[in-house]
Amino acid sequence: MTDSDPALHLPGTSAAEHLPPAYPERAARGTAGSLRAWQEEAIRRYLEASPRDFLASATPGAGKTTFALRLAAILRSNHTVQQIVVVAPTEHLKTQWADAAARAGIRLNPNYSNGDGLAYGRHFHGVAVTYAQVAMKPVQHRLLTESADTLVILDEVHHGGDALSWGDAIREAYGSARRRLSLTGTPFRSDDAPIPFVQYAPQGDGSRLSLTDYDYGYGRALADGIVRPVIFMVYAGKMRWQTSAGEEMEAALGEGNTKDITSQAWRTALDPSGDWIAKVLRAADRRLTEVRQQIPDAGGLVIATDHASAKSYARQLREITGEEVALILSDDAGASERIDSFSHGDSRWMVAVRMVSEGVDVPRLAVGVYATSSSTPLFFAQAIGRFVRSRRRGEVASVFIPNVPALMQLAAELEKERNHVLEGPTSAEEMWDAEAALMAEAEREDRASSELEEAEFTYQALGSDAHFDRAVFDGAEFGGYAEVESEEELDFLGFPGLLEPQEVKALLQQRQARQARRSATRQGLLEHPPERAEAPEALHRTLGEQRKLLNSLVGMYSKVSGEAHKDIHTELRRVCGGPAVAQASVTQLQKRIELLRRRLRP
Repeated sequence: MTDSDPALHLPGTSAAEHLPPAYPERAARGTAGSLRAWQEEAIRRYLEASPRDFLASATPGAGKTTFALRLAAILRSNHTVQQIVVVAPTEHLKTQWADAAARAGIRLNPNYSNGDGLAYGRHFHGVAVTYAQVAMKPVQHRLLTESADTLVILDEVHHGGDALSWGDAIREAYGSARRRLSLTGTPFRSDDAPIPFVQYAPQGDGSRLSLTDYDYGYGRALADGIVRPVIFMVYAGKMRWQTSAGEEMEAALGEGNTKDITSQAWRTALDPSGDWIAKVLRAADRRLTEVRQQIPDAGGLVIATDHASAKSYARQLREITGEEVALILSDDAGASERIDSFSHGDSRWMVAVRMVSEGVDVPRLAVGVYATSSSTPLFFAQAIGRFVRSRRRGEVASVFIPNVPALMQLAAELEKERNHVLEGPTSAEEMWDAEAALMAEAEREDRASSELEEAEFTYQALGSDAHFDRAVFDGAEFGGYAEVESEEELDFLGFPGLLEPQEVKALLQQRQARQARRSATRQGLLEHPPERAEAPEALHRTLGEQRKLLNSLVGMYSKVSGEAHKDIHTELRRVCGGPAVAQASVTQLQKRIELLRRRLRP
């Protein structure tokens, strides 16, 4: 579901009332506003081709809903279709679609249930349903579709590939529809499940690439001033935890660690009882305060991994701000009301579990905290889409993320266009395996709380700390290491909330230069900089380089002391702590390296 658009407000009950017969496109305009250029272009392209299937990809916040409903009004007015069916990912979005459709003169019933059969009310022009609802009774929805010439609008159509059974249900229900309009803001998937009614072109490497009929990406929308530029505030820090084997581990976010160590350090950072998330929440609230100087109703959203973390983050934000926090734990009627109340209010913070991020449609959101362990391109794009919806030119979005390689890459590639690629021919057996894997993943997410309770026996967070690491904007990085609440951090948190994209970049460059001057001044005042001043440089080494350096120093020390390499490694573990070299983090390896360097000095 995309942002509300004033161009949707049409008086009366039928878009046909505003149409000269010879120019049906004007049904989309009404009398209360005009379409954006891309929406007019997409509608024109559709009407020229008049296809049965049409896939439109537009970045979140660009106005996909407006485009779809204006096109629906045209197709109803020229009698191409009589009935409109909208398929949405969540119950909350059904209501949003029905509200938007009403403003466009189309009456949709969002309360239609499978128990209603084929009757949804004569005064309605159609229904809004969910993908899960269709999957439960696809035959009934096929009969409903065949009862009249129907336009089916598949919102965020990538959900049709969430499981093989869902895809089959969508094909069964809407295979006979007169017209099908598929919409997506993220035209790709992180798995190989085919999306219904989407065409794929074979590639030279044996894969198949999804084909869209109209694309409107983030880069173009940003240039048009339709969406906000996003600045990523990246935070790193030292993490400590204990493994199931009783080993105490220590690592810093952003180091060249193994995948497992990175995952555990990330999880430690998000631990509600740790200092990392507490400091990041305070920094994000300071940023929100700055933004509200120019945008008084600006709000913030924390996206959490699970219910327990979300509740804890909400408690911390209440203590920080002294205000109540909107807590969205599940996609039910109560959650919809809380989202709507927050959307139309001016309170500071909302906290939601990751399962509702795609359903959160609050244009005033300007500051975000990505406090979830999900790193798929699909989810990341959906999550960031909650903050890019611009209401007026110059608004800037700020999203706080941990320094995790997967997230850093996604942040740097925000403006790149992506398509859904199927890796090679998909056989029935492969599709069955894909469905089994996806269903298992869904079941794991449903059991998230029980898994976390079980995980307490195999993992324990021991402590964490945070520091501002850098800002990422337009694929470039600015700033460097800065202690929390230092002048350097406050420089990056304190720039205005209303800036043009070119002004954002210039200001970030100025802040970076000022930080460098301060650092140089401090360095010049020190006659003998302490040894630990070299540590930041070592943090950028890869894990392999650290191991190689340690082994080299062990060899040198062995020649001096006459001790065996094995005995030296054992002694280093005893003094510095941590597991064997193969399992140690960069931080733990660095401690051993520094110890050997001190012992090797004359």
